[in-house]
Amino acid sequence: MIVDLITGARPNFMKVAALFAVAKQFPALTLRLIHTGQHADPNMSDVFLQELGLPEPACRLNVGGGSHAIQTAGIMIGYETWLSNHPADMAVLVGDVNSTVACALVAAKEGVKVAHVEAGLRSFDRRMPEEINRILTDSLSDLMFVTEPSGLANLAREGRPLSAIHLVGHVMIDTLLRMRPQAEVLAAFKQFGLTAGHYAYLTLHRPSNVDQNESLRQLCDQIEWLAARIPVIFPVHPRTRARLESSGLATRLAALGNLCMTTPVSYITSLSLLLAARLVVTDSGGLQEESTVAGVPCLTLRENTERPITVEAGTNTLIGHDWVLFRSRVDSILASSYPYQPTAIPYWDGQSGARILRVIQTLA
Repeated sequence: MIVDLITGARPNFMKVAALFAVAKQFPALTLRLIHTGQHADPNMSDVFLQELGLPEPACRLNVGGGSHAIQTAGIMIGYETWLSNHPADMAVLVGDVNSTVACALVAAKEGVKVAHVEAGLRSFDRRMPEEINRILTDSLSDLMFVTEPSGLANLAREGRPLSAIHLVGHVMIDTLLRMRPQAEVLAAFKQFGLTAGHYAYLTLHRPSNVDQNESLRQLCDQIEWLAARIPVIFPVHPRTRARLESSGLATRLAALGNLCMTTPVSYITSLSLLLAARLVVTDSGGLQEESTVAGVPCLTLRENTERPITVEAGTNTLIGHDWVLFRSRVDSILASSYPYQPTAIPYWDGQSGARILRVIQTLA
């Protein structure tokens, strides 16, 4: 059985790595890595291939950036061409990026079975492009692999067949647990002259936070306040860097002595920085989950989350733009003991990739 695993944006690589890591246990399956090139910056894509032990992609679509329509259309055209010359039995889509929905549409129309990893996650906010991608991909999927109980409830509410839904845990956590020893040895915080438990780890990239000058200015106010209390390591996403520079705010942040701004970091470096952080401030989806497993308090600069288990049972607090709450939580975290105890989430045990491939192999 030939199975295409679709990647293209940064979070995808860590997720498919969990499947390739256990592929030899499932000889009936031939896995092919398809790299759409949705993230054109090598620091956001190719750096992960070697780091995570991924094979050379069987296909590179080299789509690059552009608007949602341009990017999605380019991926669809490229993947349709690939399938016409290299048939597959199944396409496995991870996450919720444009590559996910684009290849799901192509596969479904070409009669290729569709499997969605991280199915059923919902923010209930259709202003998020990712929410549209999640809903459409699930509606096209023959198999839906779910990370947390909320996904089961959401898919059942939407009328998806229960026989196609499988609670398997989270492949992102498989990779975290596999790579954790290497990340701990790296101790990346030392590159910044810092010590474990004495810095905050910050990431920002969502358009709702960085595309408008006023919201970006407010965030810079809070970053300045935070950096006055604890050193901050801030790998700057290309989108965010462009907005900071065009708004003139980059110079202001660069002048902060306690703020370490750097280019995007590799997965191992990011994981290393997370594991030893006192707290995480982010608008990322993946870091909400990773910080929960690491036991690191996470302040999420969003009004909602498609990963509610990180709030209900984990370490995550939704901040939105409530800066009183933000400052209160920071003060509380800095006053608490360190290190923290990690949170145990059912099925987040490093075996999700094997569970997924075991289900797929039954169809071979």
